[in-house]
Amino acid sequence: MSDFFQHEKALVESTQIGKGTRVWAFAHILPQARIGSDCNICDNVFVENDVVVGDRVTVKCGVQLWDGTRIGDDVFIGPNATFTNDRWPRSREWQETPPRITIENGASIGANATILPGITIGRGAMVGAGSVVTRSVPPYAVVVGNPGRIVRYTMEQQDSPAPRATTELPAAQLLGGATLEAIPLVRDMRGNLSAREIGRGLPFTPERYFVVLDVPTKEVRGEHAHKECHQLLVCLKGSVNCVVDNGSERHEIVLDTPEKALHLPPMIWGTQYKYTEEAVLLVLASHAYDPDDYIRDYDTFRSAVAPG
Repeated sequence: MSDFFQHEKALVESTQIGKGTRVWAFAHILPQARIGSDCNICDNVFVENDVVVGDRVTVKCGVQLWDGTRIGDDVFIGPNATFTNDRWPRSREWQETPPRITIENGASIGANATILPGITIGRGAMVGAGSVVTRSVPPYAVVVGNPGRIVRYTMEQQDSPAPRATTELPAAQLLGGATLEAIPLVRDMRGNLSAREIGRGLPFTPERYFVVLDVPTKEVRGEHAHKECHQLLVCLKGSVNCVVDNGSERHEIVLDTPEKALHLPPMIWGTQYKYTEEAVLLVLASHAYDPDDYIRDYDTFRSAVAPG
């Protein structure tokens, strides 16, 4: 007797089906596919050979998982979501190795969404119903539309609310030692002036600055942590949303005036998005540019900041 449930009208050719998994009517799983434990494979699902599905995954009706698809644990795939694995499909022309689609742990794909080849949907991300995802999605991002664009970020815990975008001016202590600080703005009929000094408001001695501007609204910047470098972010014009992440929690800040500064200490994952068309973001850095100081992979960052 097998350790999984198979509906009498399902065709399961694979022997690699995990304990407690349920395979419902008219599903077809090819011989080399691997399905984890406690999964729910609903009606009319087709799973090709070079497919790996993790544990506790729900695949709703009408989904096809083609060669090259990798699904992590605790993933939800909505009805009729479409996965593709050929950038230039032609009849009777086959690829030697199809581009890989990776859906990381805890991500959710809405009904009728389309995922293009070679894309990674990050840990805990959500893809809205009917969205067309043309580029990889960062961890915990919420993507909607055609083409899919990031509209906000969500929390890791499924029962936690989305982070609130903070717009208040007063200084605030954020997670991981990050701070949102008020900068005095001197208003004058000749124009306004905002300033800070080393030792009097600036949390570190800058060795570098850069300015980010003319960012298309769909673009996401940052998406990294620093090992040693501090940064101070001030939006001189327009507005930009900043996500501060310590590996287990995240908070969202709206920088929309030169009267606010966001201090990002080392080992905090920073992401900036929702740039308005006129946005100008000034960044002061405590260190000269060093590519080895960057952590650009989110899972590597989580491992580095994990307790113990």
